[in-house]
Amino acid sequence: MSATPTTPTASPATPRRHRARLLVPAAIAVLAFTATTAAADTSPTTAAERTATAHDRGAAEQKPKAMLDAWLRLWNGDVAQAPGIISPGFRVHAALLDGGDGSSIRGVDGLVAWIGQTRAAFRDLRFTIEVPPLVDGRYASVRWTATGTYAGGFPGAKAQPGTVVTFTGTDTLRMRDGRFAEYWVNTDTLSLLTQLQAL
Repeated sequence: MSATPTTPTASPATPRRHRARLLVPAAIAVLAFTATTAAADTSPTTAAERTATAHDRGAAEQKPKAMLDAWLRLWNGDVAQAPGIISPGFRVHAALLDGGDGSSIRGVDGLVAWIGQTRAAFRDLRFTIEVPPLVDGRYASVRWTATGTYAGGFPGAKAQPGTVVTFTGTDTLRMRDGRFAEYWVNTDTLSLLTQLQAL
């Protein structure tokens, strides 16, 4: 056995393998460039087409915001907003103060009647957005604060008519075909009942 170090000799296959390793990344780069160029060729080529595409994308993003603005106006008493943003099959999921679950509130008329009852108990009721809306696909959620003057007549309430109350809540809405189809609401009922001295 020899103790003398030997210099390895390069086999004839080594340069070919080295070239192959270099060619593979180069081929991938060419394919990527070709795919990018092809994608660029199918995109709008004129400034007008690019502007139109950006406008369509912006309009799609603005639709839920416009619907939520109309929703806020509806709850602030502008019931004319209802037919344009509420689906005929609109459903409510809520723990109502009378113990109901909201399933009896259906469609445009049901929602408008419910809003009317709520506003009758608190004249000048005003809803404002506390946290900007979150929109995820067909769903939108918004945190609000409501302030209004108690008009009296709430069962068990000891607060005097004229008492100003403030309470908060979160609305989650499902959108379908440009209208709200389903509604979940969580309201800080404990705070409201406490201010009305109904506990």
